[in-house]
Amino acid sequence: MAASKNAERDAREARDRLRRYSARQSVHSLQVSRRRRDNVIAVVGVIVIAALATLTQVFYFTAGPGMPTPTASPSSSAAAGKNVGDVPAKTIAAGRTWTGALTLNKVKMAITLDGAKAPQATSVFVDLAKKNFYTTTGANCHRLTTSSTAKLIQCGSVDGKGSGDVGFSFGPLENVPADGVYPAGTIAMARGSGAYSQSSQFFITYAETKLDTATGGYTVFGRVTSGLADFVGQIADAGVTPSAPSASDGAPVVPTKITQLTVQ
Repeated sequence: MAASKNAERDAREARDRLRRYSARQSVHSLQVSRRRRDNVIAVVGVIVIAALATLTQVFYFTAGPGMPTPTASPSSSAAAGKNVGDVPAKTIAAGRTWTGALTLNKVKMAITLDGAKAPQATSVFVDLAKKNFYTTTGANCHRLTTSSTAKLIQCGSVDGKGSGDVGFSFGPLENVPADGVYPAGTIAMARGSGAYSQSSQFFITYAETKLDTATGGYTVFGRVTSGLADFVGQIADAGVTPSAPSASDGAPVVPTKITQLTVQ
């Protein structure tokens, strides 16, 4: 009788051990499954974030707010690599260095333009400057970026908000940094999605700026040689307006205009 009871107890304990083992195995399998799922989600999340970051930069610096939108002719012309409209002759730059002064509000900055490395862009800028476009119609600086990789002020749109038709668009891209690095003080042409979508808009970097080379880059045609620190202290440090779609990209808090521009 005792032997029978012992056998029943052993069998019961064995069943209990089996149930506990099975339960532990189920929990372990569930944990492994969850870890795998979490790892997959994490990897996908990193990929999505990286992709969004790349797309965001491409959007900001090709078709994003503030980029020039040539409307003088269908976009296919720009895509085909042709100038559109009455583009100032690239001989205006005369293959030489131009000097001048650019004043934003009360911040006066000395500038130089490189007519040798960027003859077409320099010619356009000089021509528009001498016609007083940048101190009248295109005076507003509608865009400031303050992200860790892109710090610039952008000016020269016809409507003062980043678009409008100046009557022409041009190419090709000139003097583009191969590494995508635009040092502080760089003056470059803004553009739309194509190399021949440059027009009247330009930007100035107030700190080293890294832009995606996959978008084609931007024509560097000049640089600021003095006054940049005053710009940072009086305008850039104030940041972007709270109503901007992005906390680091939008209209500057300090309304900024080109109040004077001379080139010679």
